[in-house]
Amino acid sequence: MTRLPAALILGVAGLVLLGQGGYIHAKALLAQVLIDRAFSETVATGRDVKPWSWADTWPVARVAVKRLNASVVVLNGSSGQALAFGPGHVERTPEAGERGVAVYSAHRDTHFRFLKDVVVGDDIIVTRRDGTSLRYRVDDTSVVRFDASGIDPLTAGYELVLSTCWPFDALTQGPMRYLVHATLIEGMAAMIETERRPDWFGRAESAR
Repeated sequence: MTRLPAALILGVAGLVLLGQGGYIHAKALLAQVLIDRAFSETVATGRDVKPWSWADTWPVARVAVKRLNASVVVLNGSSGQALAFGPGHVERTPEAGERGVAVYSAHRDTHFRFLKDVVVGDDIIVTRRDGTSLRYRVDDTSVVRFDASGIDPLTAGYELVLSTCWPFDALTQGPMRYLVHATLIEGMAAMIETERRPDWFGRAESAR
């Protein structure tokens, strides 16, 4: 049997891996196109639309940071399968604009790669699946363990947390998470400020 030179074998292997990498990248790009299209249809029709027929998730929101020209569509749930295609809305946290802390999670090397460039004072625009647009302002960032985030999804305020793995340049997944904290400043909840506010005599009255 003729022996192939090691350089040739390595070259062929490299081309195969490159082809696989290109295929994976192309598949990820196609998924984003389908997810974006499904979200647009969801907003237009008022019903949840899956990006492809066998998907076990569907788009629920769009997150954008205009200063960074960053925009991603958030999927329902934070399972590994959902996070492979986009950020996920973490289970048992409220929707954006509702009382409490809405939490979106994504991988640091793909969909939430831009979080490393987000700074305090940046505005985050969240468009919900019902078409409602909300503006949050970043007021803090933190690094925490995944099991000690300190996030209370039932807090009295209207908040948003974007979460990803940390450090950003790590090659393997670890226990630390990088959190971007933001507070709602414009939208349906912020417009009424609170459900109730004090009158001149210090009593609470319904917001008009």
